[in-house]
Amino acid sequence: MKRTQAVMADGRELFYFDRDESQTRTAVDERDLPDVASSIERRLDISTGDWVAITAHRQSRTFKPSRASCPLCASAPGSPTEIPEPYDVVVFENRFPSFVEGAEAAETAPDGPYAVLPGNGRCEVVCFTDDHDTSFGELSPASARLVIDAWADRTADLSQIETVEHVFPFENRGEEIGVTLSHPHGQIYAYPFIPPRMAAHMRQAREHHHRTGRNLFADILAGELADGRRIIATSECFTAFVPHAARWPVEVHLYPNRRVADFTGLTDVERDDLAVIYLDILGRLDRMYDAPLPYIAGWVQAPVRRDRDLGYLHLELVSIRRSADKLKYLAGSESAMGAFINDVAPEAAAERLRELAT
Repeated sequence: MKRTQAVMADGRELFYFDRDESQTRTAVDERDLPDVASSIERRLDISTGDWVAITAHRQSRTFKPSRASCPLCASAPGSPTEIPEPYDVVVFENRFPSFVEGAEAAETAPDGPYAVLPGNGRCEVVCFTDDHDTSFGELSPASARLVIDAWADRTADLSQIETVEHVFPFENRGEEIGVTLSHPHGQIYAYPFIPPRMAAHMRQAREHHHRTGRNLFADILAGELADGRRIIATSECFTAFVPHAARWPVEVHLYPNRRVADFTGLTDVERDDLAVIYLDILGRLDRMYDAPLPYIAGWVQAPVRRDRDLGYLHLELVSIRRSADKLKYLAGSESAMGAFINDVAPEAAAERLRELAT
């Protein structure tokens, strides 16, 4: 892999990741762009202890452009985009970020009832391919491996930012999920705090370690392997399963068989294996119904600065599709109280996904 760094017209960073190490990059972003918004604040919800980002500038972000106007395709003569030339994989700073380095805000006391702090962090876009009409699941293993290498590279760099506490690569797929750019891509959020679900993971992991002396996620994996009913697929280095208490009608977790904190800890063999088994899982998901499955694929990594020994890199992929013609809406119980009700038995979902192997 070869990484080439460039600077966009408004000063944002862009990184090309190429399979061909002899690849040279010379294209320049010649657009006239306004400065990236820096007035981003985060406010503390004193009733829950959760931070909420306030990002009014994102109201004007790009919304469902035509294919000809896609900002994630490579630039063409007379049609400049975010990316000056054809590419294998590209990562760049989001033009409409939820967090940004050097964020500005009128700070108030962080321990008061109306605490406000700057939204210091970073948001990046990960373009999996310059082919607008494909998907991650249709990539070759070599192309998927390049994306994995990009995730590891960016995790290493973003973890060095002083204000960053957690690095979260993810992909939103499908209009049903709320995707507004159809080009195959994901994002990476480098949060200036531990987000709520990760904080819950760490509370459980600390309690489990205190009680047993073991890693919670390693025990989850061991328990699923011992039970066997919810296992979907296994490989030399990874195991995919539907979790015991799945909240979503389609929910798949994918764990490395060896505990690592984040993508940077994976060996070359493990990265190759991950590319193959992840494509296998995505293929099964797309064969569930007559249309591509909408999903959110989130890669859970250990926090950057604390509790790293309690973390365990893994994928949590969920879909709101509960049947061929029905979606699961997060209504009163889920949205208001966070109490999930799943209409699909995890064991039945796992059996269906095992049947969909090629």
